Amino acid sequence: MPTAQLLQVRPTLVLAAALVVALSLRASTVQAQLARPLEPIAAKLEPTRTVVYKQVGDRSLHLHLFEPDGHKPSNRRPAFLTIHGGGWTGGNARRFYPIADWFRRKGFLGISLEYRLLNAKTGTTVFDCVKDGRSAVRYIRSHANELGIDPQKIVVSGGSAGGHVAAGTALFDNVNDDSDDLAVSPHPDVLVLFYPVIDTSKAGYGQKKIGDRWQELSPVHHVRKDLPPTLILHGTGDTVTPYAGAKSFFDQMQSVGNRCELISHEGGRHGYFIFDLQLYEQAMQQTLTFLQTQQIINGETKGQTDRP
Repeated sequence: MPTAQLLQVRPTLVLAAALVVALSLRASTVQAQLARPLEPIAAKLEPTRTVVYKQVGDRSLHLHLFEPDGHKPSNRRPAFLTIHGGGWTGGNARRFYPIADWFRRKGFLGISLEYRLLNAKTGTTVFDCVKDGRSAVRYIRSHANELGIDPQKIVVSGGSAGGHVAAGTALFDNVNDDSDDLAVSPHPDVLVLFYPVIDTSKAGYGQKKIGDRWQELSPVHHVRKDLPPTLILHGTGDTVTPYAGAKSFFDQMQSVGNRCELISHEGGRHGYFIFDLQLYEQAMQQTLTFLQTQQIINGETKGQTDRP
């Protein structure tokens, strides 16, 4: 190559290398900006106690309970069950300790769910994740007297894949564990979905993870009459669990006469409020307001009544 051409190529290569470095630094900055402020809060929280709600082989699955101060079995508090996300493959109950504790401070029995995760080696599927969610609600309802809660004021919430498991407690009536007492309803009295996996088709999330039976576990494909009042919080810029699925679910719920509210965060990415404590507090307050409109909790008594 002539010397003149080499002199032209070298600056080009230098510029290209500089661009790569700049883009890498920008990506690192973006990642730094996506700090998860709830994680250090979760690390410092501990439940009041845990109870086993289900035994699967040698494994015990627990409810992580956050009991309000002075709580006793004679109370009839509302229960707020919350289910962590992680694509059905990751995460743990601790991840949503802050949410369970937030509602504990508002007078609920806060509960964070431990459930089985998708694992090809153990043969655990997304169907098993859903089964565990339904088993948990059945346990809470059938042990209301021991837990000190009102069995007709059970709120089930979840984020991302946990939102999918939460929706499954209301929607997927053919997905039940063999050990469950089917006479006990797994349906929540109110459903709260944070940026949920709501459409498991190719247009949404999870089809490959679920497999050929994906439509059996696609909430947007199972909307019907008489579902629980539902609140959805979703960012319009979500590219993981696309906003279009949440909007479609909302529209269908409205069309069949179900109570449903969709709070859209303009431009919000997936999990938008877990990256910002101010947005997190806003989301919790929005949830509490919805629960008050459904008469799940009385602001003056903070949910505490005693059994006669």
